[in-house]
Amino acid sequence: MGVFRSVYPYTQETIAEYPEMDDASIDLKLITAGEAFSNWRNFSFALRSEVLLSVASILRSEKDKFARLITMEMGKVLPEALAEVEKSAWVCEYYASHARNFLADEVIEAGFTRSIMVHQPVGAVFAIMPWNFPFWQVFRFAAPTLMAGNVALLKHAPTVFGCALAIEDIFRQAGAPAGVFQSLVIAAERSEKIIAADIVQGVTLTGSERAGVAVASLAGKHLKKSLLELGGSDALIVLPDADMKKAARVALQSRLLNAGQSCIASKRLIVIKDAMNDFLPHLLEGIQDFRQGNPFEPGIRVGPMARPDLAEQIQQQIRNAIARGAQLEYGGSVDGCNLQPSLLLGVEPGMAAFDEETFGPLVAVITARTEAAAIKLANNSRYGLAGSIWTKNTDKGMALARQLNTGAVFINSLVKSDPRLPFGGVKKSGYGRELGKPGIKEFVNMKTIVVD
Repeated sequence: MGVFRSVYPYTQETIAEYPEMDDASIDLKLITAGEAFSNWRNFSFALRSEVLLSVASILRSEKDKFARLITMEMGKVLPEALAEVEKSAWVCEYYASHARNFLADEVIEAGFTRSIMVHQPVGAVFAIMPWNFPFWQVFRFAAPTLMAGNVALLKHAPTVFGCALAIEDIFRQAGAPAGVFQSLVIAAERSEKIIAADIVQGVTLTGSERAGVAVASLAGKHLKKSLLELGGSDALIVLPDADMKKAARVALQSRLLNAGQSCIASKRLIVIKDAMNDFLPHLLEGIQDFRQGNPFEPGIRVGPMARPDLAEQIQQQIRNAIARGAQLEYGGSVDGCNLQPSLLLGVEPGMAAFDEETFGPLVAVITARTEAAAIKLANNSRYGLAGSIWTKNTDKGMALARQLNTGAVFINSLVKSDPRLPFGGVKKSGYGRELGKPGIKEFVNMKTIVVD
């Protein structure tokens, strides 16, 4: 068995080591999950909500400790880590309040004396989660999963196993029965053992396209339902009548949040040619306010990237774009995980900064001659997670939003996940929906009962 290291990205200092679980330990976790499910599934919504509300209370009362752990393990600036803990508490409270109504029996008129559809838990849901939002991604799946009466098994990214174990402890403190939420300290290669287990009836993954293909294949092999939230290359479209100052401010906020390591960041800024002279000065001025450095230092807005190889990948994408005619207008320097926010102009299809997902603090600006051309450029991507449109004509914005091939479109607003709104993508961005009412129905048995 291996040993996983937790490394502080800013200094590359090892802060903890976690030995990998052996097969006997995994088997015990699966047995415990089965025993917990037979009990937890019969808890009332009121009793489950008590646990989730207690989890939210612990998150808030100890948010400084949890935020510091997030920053130490993956590098995001402390204010963002605090906001992530707060958002995790919110999603617990949301489903604690709404699960009963979301999963209420539904009457179906079909000519019988009575016919209804009921929603029942299915077993354990196995979650494979990424490092970039190490608390939020977990609670985003766990809150609806547990409120539906399922139990949860988490295989977190190896660099944030400290967060994974801390979350397991939160559920324990909150009074969740043993086995309702368990973290597995294992390598990705051992996921099939979990997916194949009879108690596991669903698999959810947030991660790369490559990981999604692998997990979906395993889920299909073992006839388990899967939900995938994969990469994104979201377009932010700026029309000539937009509020340029606000559009530039939100574009930078979206692109540079979490050092650019977000699936729903605005990765491609598509600006109508007639808007460029008004938009670009605000963008150039604003990016200089995003100081990069020590994520614990006040005033620093961009922390280190999570790993040196991720920073090098962004450097390669910048070099590729420059070699093909793009102009590096700002930034570009790198020191280990510390990559200065960078701005590329003249980005076009065929460049890595357009064709690939850029998972870091790189702002890519693309010029479109017309609105139709902007929509075509936006849809010219293997991904389809989300996007945004900036215009004072909201009717036009709504019409254009319908033409974007994505799972969500925000008009004159920052694209973000919200417990109340369904979240997910199309094309290579995956399938299924998290959050909102659809999110809690992904892993339930929608059973038809007919009386005649």
